[in-house]
This record gives sequence, C-alpha cells and structure tokens, in this order.
Amino acid sequence: MTPEDIAGFALEFAQVTEEQPFGPTVDVYKVAGKVFVILAPDGTPPTVSLKCEPGLAIHLREHYDAVTPGYHLNKRHWNTVALDGSVPEDEIKEMVEHSYRRVVAGLPKSVGRRLVLLSDLRLDRHVEGGAL
Repeated sequence: MTPEDIAGFALEFAQVTEEQPFGPTVDVYKVAGKVFVILAPDGTPPTVSLKCEPGLAIHLREHYDAVTPGYHLNKRHWNTVALDGSVPEDEIKEMVEHSYRRVVAGLPKSVGRRLVLLSDLRLDRHVEGGAL
C-alpha cells in the first residue's frame, strides 16, 4: 500500500482533516482535532503511525516485522508501520480504520456516534462501488 493510498483511504472517513504541523514531510490526519494517522511518505521506506488498542498493538508487532512501537509516540497506544510491502493492504486498511475508531471512541458520545455512522455510510458506498 502506498502513502497515497493510505492518504486517500484516511480521507474517506467522516470529518477528517489533513495538516502538516511537523513540516512538509509529514502528513497528519485528524478527526475532530485528534490525530489518528501520521504519514511520513518521503522515508525509505515510507511509514505510517496509527493509534491502536494496546493488546492488539503487541499482537501486530509480534506478527509483522514492519510493525514497531510508535516512533516518538506513546508506544503503548501507537504503532509505526514501515510501508515496505510486507504487511497486506487489507491489514493496513484495518489498522487505519481501527485507529480512526479508537480516536472517535474518545470523543463525546454524541459526536462519536455521528462520526461512526457517517464513516460507515461512506465506506459502505465506497466498497459497493468496487473501489476497495
């Protein structure tokens, strides 16, 4: 999965914004002002950092060499994935969606429910159209 693919997928979720608060070489995707994707497309290999439930984070690190504790992040709650082709595209998409849902779960319930519903509707339409 390429950095461009991840960026496009992240932007499919409801109310996602893209910023570059760390400079032009790092793209940050937020929902309701909270970070859920940090993409470094210019690295060799490119990397993406994603929020993750702690038990799942450990499982993914044990299963994939390309998944490591979050670089410059809370290593309990964040993984960094080297986009070297060793992690299947479907798995990376699941990690991005999981990260989005983890962040949304921390928002006030009324906001979170609306965002999950909107994202589910958008993603369902996207899948039905054959784009995923």
